Amino acid sequence: MKKRTVYYEPEDDVLNIWLPRETGKRIDHAEDDNGIIIHYTEDDEPVYIEILDASRFLKSSAKRVTQHKNSVSVSVPHRIK
Repeated sequence: MKKRTVYYEPEDDVLNIWLPRETGKRIDHAEDDNGIIIHYTEDDEPVYIEILDASRFLKSSAKRVTQHKNSVSVSVPHRIK
């Protein structure tokens, strides 16, 4: 099983999430949607997500989770081939 790597940069308030991917595939392009930047391979496979202003994003997400205790979802934009 490939592992996900998640780390937080407190000095920049950025949450970094590396998704499992095949070895050798490199980041080709990225898309930004209101401070959530998703990096893709040439084949449009998401491989890395940056959440800018992460503390604000997580606080906002926590409020939505509290309001909807039985249903949890976070919308993240994605490309469709």
